[in-house]
Amino acid sequence: MKRLNRKGVTLIELLVALVICGMVAAGIYQVFIAQSKAYTVQDQVTEVQQSVRSAMEILLRDLRMAGYDNDSPLSTININSPIANLSDNTITVNYEYYDKTLAQYQKHTVVYWRDGGSSSLIRQLTVNDVATPQETVLDNVEKLEFDYGIANEDGALDKWVLVGPPSDASKVVAVRVTLTARPVQINPDQKKMISPRTLVSNVTLRNLCMIK
Repeated sequence: MKRLNRKGVTLIELLVALVICGMVAAGIYQVFIAQSKAYTVQDQVTEVQQSVRSAMEILLRDLRMAGYDNDSPLSTININSPIANLSDNTITVNYEYYDKTLAQYQKHTVVYWRDGGSSSLIRQLTVNDVATPQETVLDNVEKLEFDYGIANEDGALDKWVLVGPPSDASKVVAVRVTLTARPVQINPDQKKMISPRTLVSNVTLRNLCMIK
C-alpha cells in the first residue's frame, strides 16, 4: 500500500504566501481608491461646468433684453438707460416686460454682481421700482468680469474696453462676460486636482444696436 504524504506547508511558506496576498490586496485597494477619486473629481467638474453654463445663460438672457421697448400705445414705460452702473464686476440692465398674468407692462431693472463675502453671483430684480429678494445664481464664484464693446460713429463695433468701464454707456453695443467658479464642495486632498472652470461669452446688445 502506498503511503500518503502528510507533510504540510512550513511556517516560512505560509508567511511568504501571506505577504504576497497582502501586496496584491494593497495594490487592488490603491487602484480602487484612485478610481474612486477620479470619478468624484470628474463628477464635480461636470457639475460645476453645468452650473457655470446655466448661470451664464441667465445673465445673457437679461443682457439680450437690455433696452427692449414694447412700443405699445398702451404702455407708459420708458427705458432711458438700457445699461447703467457699468464696472468690471457689476452691471445694471433695464428693459420693458409684459406680465401676462397681471396683464400689465412693467419696467424690469436687473443688477448682477459678485458678492465678495459669500463668493456668489447675485441677481437683483426690481419691478416698477419695487425690489424683489436677491437671488443667488451661482456659488463659489472666483471671478466675474465684464468687458464692453464700443461702437464707432457708424454704430459698428469699434473696440473693446478691457480696463475699467467705458466713459459713455450709450456707445456700448456688446458685452463680454467672464465667469469663473469652483465646485461647491471639494475634499482637501482633491483641491489640487480640480482647477476652476471658466466660461467666456460675448453678447450683442441687439436692442441698443437697433436704436443706434
